[in-house]
Amino acid sequence: MLRELSIRQFAIVEEVNIEFENGFHVLTGETGAGKSILLDALGLVLGGRSSSEYVRHGAQKAEVEAYFELESDHPVWAKLVSEGIETEEDGLIIRREVSENGKSTARINGKMVTRGLLREVGSLLVQIHGQHEHQTLLHVDEHIELLDHYGTDELRELRKQYEEWFHQAQTIEKRLKSLELNQQELAHKIDLYQFQLQELREARLVPGEEEELRQEQKKLSFGEKLQAKTEVAYQALTGESGGLDRIRWTAAQLSEISDVDEEVQEAFQMVEAAAFQLEEAVHFLSQYREKVEYNPERLHEVQDRLHTIQNLKRKYGEDVEEMIAYQEKVEQELENLTHHEDHCEELRQERDLCRGHLVELADKMTQLRKEAAVELEKKVEQELGELQMGNAVFHISFQTPTKTLYHRKGKDHVEFHIAPNPGEPLRPLAKIASGGEISRIMLALQSIFSGRGPVHTYVFDEIDTGVSGRAAQAIAEKIAKLAAHVQVLCVTHLPQVACMADRHFYISKQIMESSTRTTVVPLRFDGRQRELARMLGGVEVTETTLEHAEEMLLLADQVKRKVQRKLA
Repeated sequence: MLRELSIRQFAIVEEVNIEFENGFHVLTGETGAGKSILLDALGLVLGGRSSSEYVRHGAQKAEVEAYFELESDHPVWAKLVSEGIETEEDGLIIRREVSENGKSTARINGKMVTRGLLREVGSLLVQIHGQHEHQTLLHVDEHIELLDHYGTDELRELRKQYEEWFHQAQTIEKRLKSLELNQQELAHKIDLYQFQLQELREARLVPGEEEELRQEQKKLSFGEKLQAKTEVAYQALTGESGGLDRIRWTAAQLSEISDVDEEVQEAFQMVEAAAFQLEEAVHFLSQYREKVEYNPERLHEVQDRLHTIQNLKRKYGEDVEEMIAYQEKVEQELENLTHHEDHCEELRQERDLCRGHLVELADKMTQLRKEAAVELEKKVEQELGELQMGNAVFHISFQTPTKTLYHRKGKDHVEFHIAPNPGEPLRPLAKIASGGEISRIMLALQSIFSGRGPVHTYVFDEIDTGVSGRAAQAIAEKIAKLAAHVQVLCVTHLPQVACMADRHFYISKQIMESSTRTTVVPLRFDGRQRELARMLGGVEVTETTLEHAEEMLLLADQVKRKVQRKLA
């Protein structure tokens, strides 16, 4: 759940820190005080789009930080681990900064992340619902997801199996299409691969040979010089009065006097060691001069081979190893094309096998979905009845194509329909005109689906717009009931909703020295009473409105205790 939200230099907010608990929180205040700005800040830290307009005038950047407390088995942890992000025992800190030019950076537990990952994580933490932004509930493509989520474990297991077979079928279909070429294209490809394969086979490439050839080329290019210099060095050491004989003679002389004067011993040892090293050098030069050669013919062969390799590299790879790998690939491709029809037939059989599984699984899924739909329809209508829409008819429409056209979720196209009033035809949920009806339908659905997923924090931004009287009271009670299971944050203008909250924040806007800033103050009973009186009577707060506000708070407390007893 969301435990703390810190906002700095965001729009008209200079600095605000809000702590949240379990249950139902409301944010109230005059129009324009900045209530929705706080939700914009929360949306930003959950992966919303950034804008330079978010940066407070005169500031260099806006900062928003949110701290979430989560269970150890929450799916967000696995997501973060897969992205290489360190996790704490139970705390998650998300930070978003927006600069003056509108660019933003995001960090999760101190590590910089992309906005895409931030959105994924945010969707697992919080759901934000506004008057015309009901997200998944008004997106037709998501209706089947909600139905499957409501359905049985068996349905979800079948869906998992179906998606695995569907993925396999798609892979086979792609391979099959790549093989099902027309004869002219097939012949052209075979000719091309045969030419390439012949050229590579004739080259008889060997791993590592290019480097060896370049070393040999270098030696052969300097062969004549190597021969001459080696011979000169050898003769200088072994010829008459050569260096080696003179060193030996010197060592002998020093050996005779070292016994007489020990000071000469060190010089004798050094000369003797030099003699041994020169003997080794002579041995090496003797062998080396036998194998070093100046061979113009071999040099020409090496240069031709390197030229061949260079020409092949321009066509088939960066080095010999890569060209050998390409040769193996061409051999396999040619094998596939040569036995083209056999491979196609094998793939068709595999595809038919997958389709058979898909048909069987899709039929079972449809049956279980329709069973779940009947239950969900009754449940939604029951929830709507509690929200003063007892005459509404909720229906889940199934459209299954006559042809066997399967998609990733099966063969069904599911859409939620509703008739809010008696005598009205069923219409798609997304086309309901009344804002008040949309709010109550959304709340009914949300009450059913809350707690079925990883999200434990729900935000409602003025979803009570367009309702009043008993409907407003019903919405307030429904949100309070919802808040017994999950954390709820709600921006509202209705006193009926505000009085049901467990915690009440008052948002106000102040102008100081030509600067505007928003403040957030948690209210106790007296403060709540006065704020409810303002909401009831407008700017003018009277004894009557204060008495009415106090009565509302006391009655709300009774209703909440009644809800808690039912849940217990």
